[in-house]
Amino acid sequence: MKAKELRKKYIEFFKKKKHKEIKNSSLIPENDPTVLFTTAGMHPLVPFLLGEKHPAGKRLVNLQRCLRTGDIEEVGDDMHLTFFEMFGNWSLGDYWKEDAINFTFEFLTKELKLDKDRLAVSVFMGDKNAPKDEESAKIWKKVGIKRIAYLDKKENWWGPAGKTGPCGPDTEIFYWNSDDKVPEKFDVKNEKWVEIGNNVFMQYNKTSKGKYEELEQKNVDFGGGYERIYSILEGKKSLYECSLLLPIVEKIKELSKLGDEFSIRKVCDHIRAATFLLGDGVVPSNVDQGYVLRRLIRVAIRHGNLLKINKDFTKELAEVVIKINSKDYPNLKEKKKFILDEIEKEEIKFKRTLERGLRRFEKFSKNKKISGKESFLLFQSFGFPLEMTLEMAKEKKVKVAVGGYEKEFNKHQKLSRTATKGKFGSGLADTSEKTTKLHTACHLLHSALQQVFGKNVEQRGSNINHERLRFDFSFDRKLTEEEVVKVEKLVNDTIQKGLEVIREEMSVKEAKKKGAEGVFAHKYGERVFVYSVGSFSKEICSGPHVKNTKDLGKFRIIKQKSVGSGVRRIRAVLE
Repeated sequence: MKAKELRKKYIEFFKKKKHKEIKNSSLIPENDPTVLFTTAGMHPLVPFLLGEKHPAGKRLVNLQRCLRTGDIEEVGDDMHLTFFEMFGNWSLGDYWKEDAINFTFEFLTKELKLDKDRLAVSVFMGDKNAPKDEESAKIWKKVGIKRIAYLDKKENWWGPAGKTGPCGPDTEIFYWNSDDKVPEKFDVKNEKWVEIGNNVFMQYNKTSKGKYEELEQKNVDFGGGYERIYSILEGKKSLYECSLLLPIVEKIKELSKLGDEFSIRKVCDHIRAATFLLGDGVVPSNVDQGYVLRRLIRVAIRHGNLLKINKDFTKELAEVVIKINSKDYPNLKEKKKFILDEIEKEEIKFKRTLERGLRRFEKFSKNKKISGKESFLLFQSFGFPLEMTLEMAKEKKVKVAVGGYEKEFNKHQKLSRTATKGKFGSGLADTSEKTTKLHTACHLLHSALQQVFGKNVEQRGSNINHERLRFDFSFDRKLTEEEVVKVEKLVNDTIQKGLEVIREEMSVKEAKKKGAEGVFAHKYGERVFVYSVGSFSKEICSGPHVKNTKDLGKFRIIKQKSVGSGVRRIRAVLE
């Protein structure tokens, strides 16, 4: 089978198994307050994994673009990427372990023709809270898998993401990606065994008292590595050799005077990830998603510098990324000018200070230790993200006082390393009462802004936790004090009216006909949920929301700022 057919083959296979295809969501989560990025296909599905009915039914499938910074230090080896695509298929209270494992095995061995003798799996070994997953092991043995490892919770257990919530054992699938003879015993530490997929069985609910109770709705969540499987089908030992990434690598080698493989891979990965982030509307900045984007671009530029690329190059590489991926992601082609302009601007801005910053780094590192003040100066004066300083320090065996850096940083900006990893204080499935209230308030704020400033105000992103809501919208100037008061009054007047919040299920066409807002409508399937707050607000959304606006309390805007060209950010609370 040709690797380029892989995407279609996966979707069609699961459609035959009565799964409905759901759309590929943005890298910027809409309703999950706990992450900066979509790190797995399950993120847009959290409300449905917790029991809400999905408009498309109980069996779902898609290929989701994802971005993870947690493994960023691993980028440069054969099998890790910052941006990647993930196969996903789900059962929301429908089929269970036997069907899930059989589907996975059939797809890999019958559809993709992978040699089952090159496959191995790991399953949960059991502990005081949950038994050994003999059920999964028995099913794998039944289909002919001989190499099975029993591993602990660290390796073969998912969740809960917060202190409480859905969780359960998982079973990971590995492929022997080497020309060496397949060993009789499966050793998960042997890097020639490449993980290509994982079935998560959400079987339990962890309570606040630490007990594990059987869930009423048990879910299956499969995630598979698209690029990894693609490279295996092409017979490659590294992701950077497969046709999804090779043109980028070749362009870097064309531009470079050196052949350092690690730096070439860093540049390739980071520019690829940055291009997709820009395609989803993120702009470089010093906070949240924009900070991570800036970090990716600047680390790539630094490695380009190590490769002796003596010209501006990020724009050229971004063009290659767009060319490879625009068929599957038309937004890259639609936003091509924006992407190329922004990445070029960031390169020009950083290169002005790069050489001076490198000289200052060399000066600071002579004592084999960089203080918090010094690492913060590298960031503030020369634009070096902390992670870039840490990477350079590691190369020179220099220690960095990270705690001191954070102390200095937090004097100037509310940003922590936790945010750069993409996490906030709440758990993944934070559907607490406070978060639910703020989610509804976010809808009211959106509508109030449109009523004050016109329908040209569009949502550009949102993030909600149990403490506050954050809302990004298209607007090109600071709101006056009078305008802030006017927006607050509109929201609070609506709250005081005690309007019922109504959820309806309908087609996207019907939703649009009824005037429902839906900046993210393209990511939904044929059927959607529309939440209406009286005649004040009507939006496509997956929830959760309060039943009545009188439950919200008093709404107050606490801060506003610019987060990019033509985009404003509001932070607000309920009191």
